[in-house]
Amino acid sequence: MTSVIVLRPEPGASETVRRARERGLEAISIPLFEVEPISWQVPDAQPFDGLLLTSANAVRLAGEALQGLRGLLVYAVGEATAEAARSAGFRVAMTGNSDVARLLGSMPPSMRLLHLCGADRKHVASAAQTITEMVVYRSRPIEAPQLSGASANVTLIHSPRAGQRFAELVSNRASISIAAISPDAAEAAGSGWKSVAVAERPTDDALLALAARLCNNR
Repeated sequence: MTSVIVLRPEPGASETVRRARERGLEAISIPLFEVEPISWQVPDAQPFDGLLLTSANAVRLAGEALQGLRGLLVYAVGEATAEAARSAGFRVAMTGNSDVARLLGSMPPSMRLLHLCGADRKHVASAAQTITEMVVYRSRPIEAPQLSGASANVTLIHSPRAGQRFAELVSNRASISIAAISPDAAEAAGSGWKSVAVAERPTDDALLALAARLCNNR
């Protein structure tokens, strides 16, 4: 049976494995990174109109300092991030269903946003809003992950950074199919794979739907 290889760090890896198995897929977690908090100083919330969140990791790893921002409404890039914010006691004003650029495009251009983010992130150069970035976590590469199980299977690429690192670690690509969450993630993985396909939307559910189709077509 073709397996789905999950490269994302915990706790997201376990959630993706669970969702994959609910679809009847055989899923194997081989994280390439480990997320860890970074010490940060909570700013005065007064100058900001809202809190921009593009990853549930920002909520999970920000620590107690996050409570100093509870008065700000949250603008979340996806439902998983929105749910993490709600669980931390925040009110969610808007939840996107694709990427951060589209979310920002649906918001007033005059807004001043505080973006709690990871050390490795994609900057939105064309944003009309004033965005102040505050790094609260980082992803540390795991040395020598055991990737032999990826051969002849379907590998999920959740980010451009994961795509780049997977490409660096795997030389024998011909039997591996790539299911990427976005065009940027697919491009970062490079060429030489058995196949490369991009999910219809940049969500975990859409990525797993793509993975299921790839598994059935092998």
